[in-house]
Amino acid sequence: MNSVHQPKPYKGYLYIACATFLWGISATLGRAAFTGKPLPGGLILRPVDPLILSQTRTSFSCMVLLFILIARNLKNLRIPVIDFGRLALLGVFGVAASNYLYYLAIQRTNVATAIVVQYTAPIWVLLYAVLRGQQKPTPQRMGAVALAVLGIAFVIQIFSSGKLNLDRVGILAALAAAFSFAFYNVAGHGILARYNRWIVLFYTTFTAALFWLCLNPPTKVINAHYSAGQWLFLFVFSMLSVLGPFSFYFAGLQHLEPTRAIVVSCLEPVFSILIAALALGETLRFVQTVGIFMVLAAIVVVQLPSKAEQCIPPLEPIE
Repeated sequence: MNSVHQPKPYKGYLYIACATFLWGISATLGRAAFTGKPLPGGLILRPVDPLILSQTRTSFSCMVLLFILIARNLKNLRIPVIDFGRLALLGVFGVAASNYLYYLAIQRTNVATAIVVQYTAPIWVLLYAVLRGQQKPTPQRMGAVALAVLGIAFVIQIFSSGKLNLDRVGILAALAAAFSFAFYNVAGHGILARYNRWIVLFYTTFTAALFWLCLNPPTKVINAHYSAGQWLFLFVFSMLSVLGPFSFYFAGLQHLEPTRAIVVSCLEPVFSILIAALALGETLRFVQTVGIFMVLAAIVVVQLPSKAEQCIPPLEPIE
């Protein structure tokens, strides 16, 4: 007799916490790779361009995913052409765009600013749903939007009394990454209802990798003359930022409903900021810390379902 799977919430919380912790480590490693800043122990990473980091992480992840899916069942890779087109849009405008813009924001600002601004994506998804009439503009949700916008203003220090030290390119990149992630949420919801998440992840990384190959041919990557150590770093980074955390996240979804899982995933900005502070010495002003907590609170409030309707759960970002 087949045993029935019994969800265990505590396991779900633990798995998703592990996933967010790995994403936090990835953000710090990315910052170190962009700036050449030493990690604890004196390890110095030669600066890597955000485009190269985005390109290699999707390419390496795609190759490993392909081997895993072939080993499981080759037939699972067959999808209609129209769905491949939809996944290609997700891969280019969702995965590739959000990856590059997020890492560019980390390079130009810092981990805290980049991830907090990007994590406002659920707010923009909510506004889109309200405009489409899919959700109601309740006081709870509109208040969360206002709280998130005010929190972002605190994080990027708009109300600073002194001269505003703001990298406009970095801030715009972080905001564009949030919109790209929001697009991934909206466009990916329907197709995820028909295909296994790993299939969606494979095709989105595959089309993103093809996009980068056209934009940045292999000859340009080779001409960068990266060392064997750097290539090893890029491969390990792709495992830490994609396959490892997504394995934990999907395992957590087996034990938790999506709404709770996404609320728990709000630990990612917390882990990212704390790890960057400990490993790289990034500091935050008090007003920025207040802004971070305001944004996190807004994200949690947005995810809370109302009594009259059920919220469409956003996806976890492919960072």
